[in-house]
Amino acid sequence: MEINDLTPAERRVWDAFPLGERVDFCEGPDEDASEGVGWGPERTVRAEVLTALLLNGSSAAGQVAGLNVRGVRITGKLNLKYAVVDHAIRLRGCWFERKPLIYGAKLRALVLSDSALPGLTGATVAVDVVLRLSCCRITGPVRLAGARIAGGLFLTRAVIGTPGADESEEPPLQFNHADIGTDVIAPGLTVHGQTRINGATVGGQINLDDARLLAPGGTALHAETLTVGTDLRAMRLEARGRVNLSGSRIPGQLNLAYARLVNPGGVALRVSSCLAGEVWLRSCPTVQGAVNLRRSTFDLLHVPPATWPAQIRIDGLTYRTLAPHLPAEQRLPALEREESGYLPYAYEQLATAYRTVGDEAGARTVQLAKLRRHRRTLPRHARVWGLLQDATVGYGFRPLRAAGWLLALLLTGTLAYWFHHPRELKAGESPEFNPVFYTIDLMLPIIGFGQEEAFAPDGWYQWLSYLLIVTGWVLATTTAAGVSRSLQRQ
Repeated sequence: MEINDLTPAERRVWDAFPLGERVDFCEGPDEDASEGVGWGPERTVRAEVLTALLLNGSSAAGQVAGLNVRGVRITGKLNLKYAVVDHAIRLRGCWFERKPLIYGAKLRALVLSDSALPGLTGATVAVDVVLRLSCCRITGPVRLAGARIAGGLFLTRAVIGTPGADESEEPPLQFNHADIGTDVIAPGLTVHGQTRINGATVGGQINLDDARLLAPGGTALHAETLTVGTDLRAMRLEARGRVNLSGSRIPGQLNLAYARLVNPGGVALRVSSCLAGEVWLRSCPTVQGAVNLRRSTFDLLHVPPATWPAQIRIDGLTYRTLAPHLPAEQRLPALEREESGYLPYAYEQLATAYRTVGDEAGARTVQLAKLRRHRRTLPRHARVWGLLQDATVGYGFRPLRAAGWLLALLLTGTLAYWFHHPRELKAGESPEFNPVFYTIDLMLPIIGFGQEEAFAPDGWYQWLSYLLIVTGWVLATTTAAGVSRSLQRQ
């Protein structure tokens, strides 16, 4: 291109480039780039002019060249496919007629903040410093799959896609399998359609605080096998559609506090086979849709009971502590919502969490609930023995209950035989009758005081002795079974 072909607006940009100076075409501080389609020739620059500068421009003596323009209408396609650009590109508040093409390019820095674009094609792009799309309005797809950004990716308050996007259409935002050296900063991001970042590696954190990911009936966030260096923050996130983090590695926090997860009739949150330090669902409204945490491992799981939906999948879920600390009775109903039905491991895991914080009473309550739940899976005839153990000693977790039964029976037998002594079997050879020790002899067969062998009741009192013998055997057996079960757990 000949320099003589430049318009006055292009001449300003051309002359400022070698000096790295900023050229500002804005007419006010609150100008909206989405209205750039109506800007006139005094604010119009051809994309081919910018391409020529970036590929062939040079620095003035003692200066650092760079493209630093604000508030222009860029016509044509900014084509930097496979290009190597050593200058920073800063095109803030600009309106683009066509998608910039940076596929496979090697760039120093790319800043498009506050701009309006029909999309961005940048798969496998390499950026040495930073890629900024903050506050952009992008109606088409942003393709950054396989990108390598040594610095950070900024999407703060950007709006990507158009409302009512079809799930079958290309995802509006995708940087799957990208390698981000530091952080992905995207608070306030809005995406109409799927955000696809599966397989990406982020050296620092991902910040999706106050973001809105809107793909009703589809997948709002597809982040399988995502690897994050520190945290994934998504406080106050609004996700309409499935949030899929299966197989992800998040050593710090997965923070979904105050998030609203909505996918009725499907899975709203899938964090299966995931490894995370802390998972926070604090102060979230009830999840609308199923929650899948199968085979995941967390150090801390912070979830109030009211957050769990009607259906959960927690087979193989492992966590060290559970917060907030609540009575076991408030945690147990969630285990009834497991899609697969009765899962012994889920009860064992909950009991272990209570033991970890020193709440042995809570752990025993969970273990008792586990055995009661298991009883419901047995054949009808097999439930009788379980009911008997539950009523007498609470499967060994309520030993004082057995003591109460024994005390009541001891009192009954003592009073009955106090007023009606049994007859002697051998006159003159029997020890002095003692109703207390006689009743104990009947109830506890492993203890002998010589009373049962010396005296024999008759009539109604004989039937009472049979009752005491049978009940004593049952109590002794069930107590021994409960104690044995407790020792095995230890």
